[in-house]
Amino acid sequence: MRVAVLDDYHSVFGADPAIQRLRRRLPVDVYTEKLPLELLRAYAILIALRERTRFDAAFFEALPGLELIAQTGNHAYHVDMAAATKAGVLVGMASSDMESMGITARSTIELTFGLMMAVLRRIPQTDQAMRRGEWPSFAGRTLAGKKLGILGLGRIGRGVARLAQAFGMQVLAWGPTLSAERAARSGATFMELDALLEEVDVVTVQLKLSEHSRGLLNEQRLRLIGPDGVLINTARGAIVDEKALARVLSEGALGAAGLDVFAEEPLAPDSPLRRLDNVVLTSHLGWPADLTYSTMAQAVVEIIEAYLDGKYASAVNQDALQHRKGRSRLT
Repeated sequence: MRVAVLDDYHSVFGADPAIQRLRRRLPVDVYTEKLPLELLRAYAILIALRERTRFDAAFFEALPGLELIAQTGNHAYHVDMAAATKAGVLVGMASSDMESMGITARSTIELTFGLMMAVLRRIPQTDQAMRRGEWPSFAGRTLAGKKLGILGLGRIGRGVARLAQAFGMQVLAWGPTLSAERAARSGATFMELDALLEEVDVVTVQLKLSEHSRGLLNEQRLRLIGPDGVLINTARGAIVDEKALARVLSEGALGAAGLDVFAEEPLAPDSPLRRLDNVVLTSHLGWPADLTYSTMAQAVVEIIEAYLDGKYASAVNQDALQHRKGRSRLT
């Protein structure tokens, strides 16, 4: 039985102590590039980093010896769960532990504030001007005293609220199921969405992508934020109408934006967002960080160790055990 780590783009899993521990029980191969399906047939267990590989019915059909996917992250949008179950493949979720989920949220929370400060103090633009031999001078804007509107007060949104208060910001919040009482527990004031957008200085998106949040920030709502307002998005690109965003930014109808996520990734080379001076762009850096990766590695190794010991509590599709059709498995 062998284990493959898929899509380790940052080459961090190979040297991780948890992976080294697992190697004392099983051979573990770490891959930084996409592999042809035929090469994955040698593996009974796959460690999947976030949603970088799609696991559909054709994938499971091509890998009849696959037993377990140990999935990092807190969702499995990219897994055809019905197909996995039918194929007898268990899917273990590394973020089922709430403490682990809190740890892996921290890098996104920190980047949210990094983008706020980069936008309000024009840090990237100033750096580039300095490298051209210039000495730019302008009046920046502080976080202290500003009104922050948080869209989505889940585990990341609550962390953003706590830090915002430490910076001296007034926190307002909206969410599709958020109540005034829940917002108050995080030190935030609940407001309806459109009223919040008109009121705040900075809007940060911390919502999950769903049928309710997709396209939520359309052109009309983006214009409500105003020419002095700032939009930060470290959640999912599709929550914002990207074409409308580029348009209102270019017109000055929205002051500035800090974006880590996009509707299609990588961002197209000809995207108008790349040409705008009032935008700070990062390449989906919210979650990849040392603490996040080490936490993920520890969690997926624990899933695999439990599986080897005949324990399946982390599996979100335990019915898969009933579909193994007598194949040679650990069960």
